[in-house]
Amino acid sequence: MKHPLTRRGLCTALALLSMSAAPALAQTWPNKPVRMIVPAGAGAAPDVIARILGERLATAWGLGVVVDNRPGAGGIPGMSALARSAPDGYTIGFVPAAMGTITPLVFKNPQFNPDTDLTSAATVGTSPLMLAVPTGSGIRSLAELARHARAHPGKVNFAAPQLNSLPHLAGEMVSKAGDMGLFTVPFRAPPEAVTAVLSGDAMLTVDGVPGLIQHVKSGQLRALGVTSAQRLPGIDVPAVAETYPGYEAIGWFQIIVPAGTPAAIVERINADVNRITASPDVSARLGDMGVYPRQDSVAGARGFFVQQQAAMKRLVNELGVVPQ
Repeated sequence: MKHPLTRRGLCTALALLSMSAAPALAQTWPNKPVRMIVPAGAGAAPDVIARILGERLATAWGLGVVVDNRPGAGGIPGMSALARSAPDGYTIGFVPAAMGTITPLVFKNPQFNPDTDLTSAATVGTSPLMLAVPTGSGIRSLAELARHARAHPGKVNFAAPQLNSLPHLAGEMVSKAGDMGLFTVPFRAPPEAVTAVLSGDAMLTVDGVPGLIQHVKSGQLRALGVTSAQRLPGIDVPAVAETYPGYEAIGWFQIIVPAGTPAAIVERINADVNRITASPDVSARLGDMGVYPRQDSVAGARGFFVQQQAAMKRLVNELGVVPQ
């Protein structure tokens, strides 16, 4: 007499079948080109980095990686498209920090939920920011900037690259930490904010290291701090945390996939991305763009995302940002 298969037995059987199928799935994937959604415009820094990675992944996988740029609205078009994609490994996202953790907090209808719709597969690297003032201002440190701002309430302009961007929020965080009361002037893009400081129309701006370092080296701007927890190698600029302990606001890039993507595929993506970013030539190219490669396990990448998400929630709450 045959015994009926219990529910527990069925679950066990399915689990064993899944475990046995996982290695085969990782070996057969991909068998067609992979689409990489980038929630930024062509030519922007995230796009350039995504294409460097995409070229190497295409070589590793023996098939094309097609970059699909979806810019605008805080990354919502790209992130929502990624969230709606089939969880089969053939659509992945190259996601900057702001799109993954800030957009869901500052938009009333972001059209995606990072906690339920998406999951991290790999960390590409971190990208600290830099704070800079005109050299002619005579300001030589964050402490001096704070004293100057408090002596001239409401008259020290902060040129913010894009409203509610990571550089904008990082600058507001410094203003609050130093009780500076900076007057924020939002611009449409980082180059415009940098131009405002170079021309003397604003006292301070915050941007990625590559966007400011050339002006610092030429003597037009003075770097007051970097937003990483420690000083950056090769850059003789103090960390903001040396003046305001506990301060940290870093950019980063991750490969993120739709929730439900098979674990074997996610592990394959993670291993390939880690190997590529650890290679000396790619590491050097990323370093030239102010990106410090970071190799995380899948669990490590997800933990890093959760940590950064919590930090952005605290920052948005502290600044009283109202979703638009």
